[in-house]
Amino acid sequence: MRIVIAGAGEVGFHLAKMMSCENHDLYIIDSSQDRLNYVQSRLDVYTVKGDASNIQILEENKISSCDLLIAATSNEETNMLICITGKKLGAKNTIARISNYEHMNEDSIRFYTDLGVDNIVSPLSLAAQEIIRLINQTAFTEDHEFEGGKLTAFGISITASSPLTNKSIKETSFLNPNKGFKPIAILRKNQPIIINSESVIKENDIVYFISTPSHITEVIKICGQSCFEIKNIMILGGSPMAIITAEALEKKFNVTLIERDKNKAEEIANRLKSTLVINVDGRNVSALEEENLEDMDAFISLTGDSETNIISSLVAKSHNVKKTIARVENIDYIDLSHNIGIDTLINKKIIAANEIFKYVRKGEIKAVVNLYDLNAELIEFDVKEGTKITSKPLRELKLPKNSSIAGVIRNDEGIVPFGGFQVQPGDKAVVFIETESVSEIEDFFN
Repeated sequence: MRIVIAGAGEVGFHLAKMMSCENHDLYIIDSSQDRLNYVQSRLDVYTVKGDASNIQILEENKISSCDLLIAATSNEETNMLICITGKKLGAKNTIARISNYEHMNEDSIRFYTDLGVDNIVSPLSLAAQEIIRLINQTAFTEDHEFEGGKLTAFGISITASSPLTNKSIKETSFLNPNKGFKPIAILRKNQPIIINSESVIKENDIVYFISTPSHITEVIKICGQSCFEIKNIMILGGSPMAIITAEALEKKFNVTLIERDKNKAEEIANRLKSTLVINVDGRNVSALEEENLEDMDAFISLTGDSETNIISSLVAKSHNVKKTIARVENIDYIDLSHNIGIDTLINKKIIAANEIFKYVRKGEIKAVVNLYDLNAELIEFDVKEGTKITSKPLRELKLPKNSSIAGVIRNDEGIVPFGGFQVQPGDKAVVFIETESVSEIEDFFN
């Protein structure tokens, strides 16, 4: 594919990094030479200095032959203009990154589509949705639903009391008599391990499972964990992400939001319906204690400062808050979360990239989830007649060794397949695959 990314900031760079290891003709346009130099020193991509909304710049870079134009600058009006201009000049597909997607109705989305903005991605809204899912599934470090929850892939920490601890997959197969779930990978001390029958699970491993809905509770119990009820939630920071999250959570939970800027706190209080908004400096531990931090079931730190979010979440953990979620903008910090005790780190760039990637992948792609910690992906394919994936049972297909058919949705029902299972046309197949080998698995679905 010929792909043009407008914007070499953090979102644009992360997208380019994920795509650069594949066989794409990749261009990144930005008006800042410093940002372009940073990209060029780290990635094998073409860089172009200039304004991506400028017709001449787009024409000079053959936008008419572009398969995918991604407008990922920090300015949403500019992103809209880039997509509209690029589409008029011949770009086949356009994606705009915007912030205020939650305020758009179907008519306004259709209006922008008619102008040339084929797809809209809102990192803030996607991150808020991820936080809400994690609050509703308290035992998970992360979770991803396919086809509305017919299959769920999730990470969960293994405790000393788990019957899986210090046992191989083969030794513990009796715990799964109905074949309703299976482990697909392990994260151990920041090192990913692709699971096979001889893999041994250890205490404190993060194990990634895929499960049908009726077996999720069973998996949680086997891992030595338990879901706990959440009633009281504290959110630190009055960022747009925090406000969107609070608006969703206040419908079900008792939410307290901490914002140190008085004027901003008043604005937020006027917008939110039942959230208690408190004007104190959340970096002050005594102030958090005075606002009953120890009575909270969950603490979500969503300020614009990654270090503040990490440290405040650790403070919450030290006050026995059961669930902590911290927003981080620095991707290098992602690996820290499980080691230092924070349950989940949220990075909107990674979440947005997962959404955008389904437009990049070849074949009949329904969804893509990038498992950053594992350097792997979960990809949902529509299975078509005559493709290689339908030709034989799974054990005979010679799939890439670092991949597996993790799940299948057939007749609107989730199935966890094992070696004797044969995929059929009309199925939706969820594939677990290391990122570097994605092109190999795509051949089975084309």
